[in-house]
Amino acid sequence: MARILLVEDEDPVRAFVKRALETDGHTVLEASDGEDGIDLFIAEGGKFDLLLTDIRMPIMDGIELAHMVRQQNAQIPILLMTGFAEQRERASSLSGIVTDVLTKPFTLVDLKKTVSLILG
Repeated sequence: MARILLVEDEDPVRAFVKRALETDGHTVLEASDGEDGIDLFIAEGGKFDLLLTDIRMPIMDGIELAHMVRQQNAQIPILLMTGFAEQRERASSLSGIVTDVLTKPFTLVDLKKTVSLILG
């Protein structure tokens, strides 16, 4: 199964996503903002199969995080999450970097299906 870096500032959403992915057998390491996310990514040597991050977060948003992660590992798939239409539009400019964008609220089935498709 995959190693996933989950970056989400809302505790309930992060817990829901982590639990859902772990029930599918994935290993999920988590951070509560982009700055902690990039620190964890670097500390783990970039050894992740997927970056799953919220777009809108304090300190460092998911778009900046996506750019920084891609500088470290050009092959990692990136899945963004957002509940804000304008943030989804911002993500569309990252078509070469971001694999997909999940719109909040999403269902457990949507999450698992999207992650499964990305990981192939």
